[in-house]
Amino acid sequence: MEALIPVINKLQDVFNTVGADIIQLPQIAVVGTQSSGKSSVLESLVGRDLLPRGTGVVTRRPLILQLVNVDPGDARKNEDSDREGEEWGKFLHTKNKIYSDFDEIRQEIENETERISGNNKGISDEPIHLKIFSPHVVNLTLVDLPGITKVPVGDQPKDIEVQIRDLILKHISNPNCIILAVTAANTDMATSEALKVAREVDPDGRRTLAVVTKLDLMDAGTDAMDVLMGRVIPVKLGLIGVVNRSQLDINNKKSVTDAIRDEHAFLQKKYPSLANRNGTKYLARTLNRLLMHHIRDCLPELKTRINVLAAQYQSLLSSYGEPVEDQSATLLQLITKFATEYCNTIEGTAKYIETAELCGGARICYIFHETFGRTLESVDPLGGLSTIDILTAIRNATGPRPSLFVPEVSFELLVKKQVKRLEEPSLRCVELVHEEMQRIIQHCSSYSTQELQRFPKLHEAIVEVVTSLLRKRLPITNEMVHNLVAIELAYINTKHPDFADACGVMNNNIEEQRRNRMRELPTAVPRDKAPAAGPQGELDGTGNWRGMLKKGEDAPGSGPGSPLKGAVNLLDVPVPVARKLSSREQRDCEVIERLIKSYFLIVRKNIQDSVPKAVMHFLVNHVKDSLQSELVGQLYKSGLLNDLLTESEDMAQRRKEAADMLQALQKASQVIAEIRETHLW
Repeated sequence: MEALIPVINKLQDVFNTVGADIIQLPQIAVVGTQSSGKSSVLESLVGRDLLPRGTGVVTRRPLILQLVNVDPGDARKNEDSDREGEEWGKFLHTKNKIYSDFDEIRQEIENETERISGNNKGISDEPIHLKIFSPHVVNLTLVDLPGITKVPVGDQPKDIEVQIRDLILKHISNPNCIILAVTAANTDMATSEALKVAREVDPDGRRTLAVVTKLDLMDAGTDAMDVLMGRVIPVKLGLIGVVNRSQLDINNKKSVTDAIRDEHAFLQKKYPSLANRNGTKYLARTLNRLLMHHIRDCLPELKTRINVLAAQYQSLLSSYGEPVEDQSATLLQLITKFATEYCNTIEGTAKYIETAELCGGARICYIFHETFGRTLESVDPLGGLSTIDILTAIRNATGPRPSLFVPEVSFELLVKKQVKRLEEPSLRCVELVHEEMQRIIQHCSSYSTQELQRFPKLHEAIVEVVTSLLRKRLPITNEMVHNLVAIELAYINTKHPDFADACGVMNNNIEEQRRNRMRELPTAVPRDKAPAAGPQGELDGTGNWRGMLKKGEDAPGSGPGSPLKGAVNLLDVPVPVARKLSSREQRDCEVIERLIKSYFLIVRKNIQDSVPKAVMHFLVNHVKDSLQSELVGQLYKSGLLNDLLTESEDMAQRRKEAADMLQALQKASQVIAEIRETHLW
């Protein structure tokens, strides 16, 4: 089982090269308040002075410390000509450089901290990776985190407490992380910030180990017996007390070995019954055992996670495509694929079917039969025509002569005016189909032809060519639709079978109404004479030319020019809507209204049928048929190849990142595969 910790160290090295946090590896994170002795505990575990020391905030970047136990007689280590002695260290950021002098390691940590975090107390979440090889350590992976602080000092930002807290939570939220909560013995355990933060992410305490430091600095007359026995704060993984070197000991260059010996003597004297379950050596063995068991529990899930991610990144890398070798073939292939996808989207046979909304051919069908159809049906055949308008048109069509029958010219004039109203919705239908065909370009680019995202210039060129083709066809289609309406206006076919049937039914109705009026004629005669005598006739008139002239002649005190003058005024002023129409006027208006309605419905039916056909022929089908030849003609030129097939820097970078990550995952999978089942127990 000892082989498990080096395996995790290897995995950490693999993923650190690609700077990825996607795999949560088992590790031990050291958490505590500022100056509670976290770094001293780590140094005791290593057995050497290697961390920056001082007052205030010293650890300002996470330090991932990998301790590797090596055999002093191992021949492989003796091949390192740059190394002297049996202990040495290596940083990830200095690659293969070996540090035998631990003062150099401390200096390098300080320099690297200042390089990222500044030289005045600022913090950073970018970790420093340090690997220590020694025969005096147990295999461990520890993360030394900045101490919890409350008040900003130096050039620290005002929210330094929140920043440090977020940084700590980022590491200890990992469910595969064991939390080493460090608390000074000369403070109250109930006020321990480290235990409080640990409890937030690990409420049951299943992965929290408490360490009590500074046992030798407690007030006279007090001891840590209750704390070390777990009576104050119970912690599942245990509670271990240690004695660190004081600042004076450090200044006097007291070695860690001497400090551990003094610690053992202190524990034997002060806590004899607990001495064998406390102290730095016991802490190191406990951490080693906990980490090994923890890795054993996490390994199956870790293996599964790595395999799943490897498959995902393989798929992602495939979607980015291979670097271009044959430019001509690639360009032709992309153009053909885009044209095919465009046509398939219109036909409804595309691979990527949209589920959120209608698109392509389905949308065009909806425009034809729902949007356009309903708009035409909502057009009122007599919209904008009042009875008075119809009456005025009939009068204007008769000229100076009184009419015996309803003039045909008035029907033609009015029906053309109504038919003309169908042109605007028809042109709007063309516009909507044109917009949808523009949208299909984006649909094909984003869903179907992912390769186009690799070549932004080619994508822009294709969009420009298709847009230009659509723009070219739009006026031609509009012209055709305009002509369809103009054709209907050019000849009013009153012999149309549907119109003739409607006229026959209407004539029968009119004949029946005429017979009814003939029966009522005796009662109607006095009514015709009434308006000439009464004040009502004087105000409203009868709409009868004879009555108007008579009224002009009989007007008292009128001059010779009065009748002419009176007639002009009457024609200029609109006939009041409230005026009651004569029976003949009513009949004439009804006839014209019915004829207009009947003929308008015939024309509307024709337009509703012919406009979609014209749009399909002149716009949709023409673009489908000529799209590929247009794209090839405009883009397949030797002078444009290099420019069009230039990959975006972003895509090249993403492909490289995906390839690196895939390589790291494959390497990690190999590392885990090397573990034999026997190693787990």
